[in-house]
Formats: sequence, structure tokens, C-alpha cells
Amino acid sequence: MTPIYTRGGDSGETSLGDGARVPKSGGRVSAYGAVDELNSVLGCCVAHLLAEAGPEQLSLASDLTALQSRLFDLGAVLANPRKSAELSAAGAPADPFDAARLEGLIDAHDAHLPQLRNFILPGGTLAAANLHLARTVCRRSERELVALAAVETVPGGAVVFLNRLGDYLFTAARAANRIAGLPDVPWRGGKDA
Repeated sequence: MTPIYTRGGDSGETSLGDGARVPKSGGRVSAYGAVDELNSVLGCCVAHLLAEAGPEQLSLASDLTALQSRLFDLGAVLANPRKSAELSAAGAPADPFDAARLEGLIDAHDAHLPQLRNFILPGGTLAAANLHLARTVCRRSERELVALAAVETVPGGAVVFLNRLGDYLFTAARAANRIAGLPDVPWRGGKDA
């Protein structure tokens, strides 16, 4: 069995999927690192939902686990400039990052959620609070990817996917609270706080 450490990154560089050595502070590494962080936060969300163990929680956990696999795919593409360029050149039919599926999941949750009449705060159940955390990490991942796309080739669908995923995670957090029988946590501004 090979050891987990290679010492290859001790000088502040890492290898991309195409074998190129780049600084760990580079834009591509920052982008796939943020996606990896998002994937880890989703793992926490899944663990909280599985601990609650109701049928709706298990369904939501299943959706999130499927999304974790897509995020792993995205990280692998971002870690390989050649693969990023190939997917970008192939265009929409070959692009595996499908925002339409996320829109369907958002619509399915929205059908059971009360209409928002004010801003809400991250909170409620542990699952919902962590889904809000995932949403903020997703938005940062999206910003990292947009910055990378300004200077290097990335699949166009990847930016759209992360944008829609942020929307989905907001809705999923609200759904997690609804499933647990908790209302959203309302924002109270100014003197009402």
C-alpha cells in the first residue's frame, strides 16, 4: 500500500490532472479546492439528515449525495486543464453539469414551502444550518470559478451549475426545516432585533 503522503507539495506546488506543476495558490487550484470544500460541507449535511432518519430527510440526503458525486466530477474537470478545454470545446451536449435537474429539485421543494415575505437567517435544524453554510461555500466556489473562467478555459455549464446549486441549497435548507416542523428563522432588522 502506498503512503498517503508524497512530499510532492512541500514546496508549495501541486500537480494538476494533466501532470503540470502549479502553485497551490493558483486560480485553478483555488477553484477546485473550493468545490472540494463544498463537497465536504455537503457531507456534513447528509450526516445530519441521516441522523434525523425520517423518509423525507433520507430523500433529501439521497439528492445531496448525488450532488456530491457531480461536485467530485466538477473538481476532477477543474483539476485537468485539458479536460476543461475539451468539454468547453464540445459545448452543451457533452457538458455533464446539468442545471435543469437542479431547477426540478428546487421546484419540487418550493411547492411545499410557504412563500417568503421577508429575509431569513441561516438556522433551524442542524441540517438546515449546514445547508446554509453549504450555500455560502457554493457561492464562494462560484466566484472562484468565475475568476478562473476569466483567464482560463472552463466548461460553460460549470458556472451555471454552481449558480443554480446555490439556489438549490437555499431551498433545501428551508425544506429541511419544513420537514422537521420548524419555521424559517426570520431576519429582524434595526431596532426590532
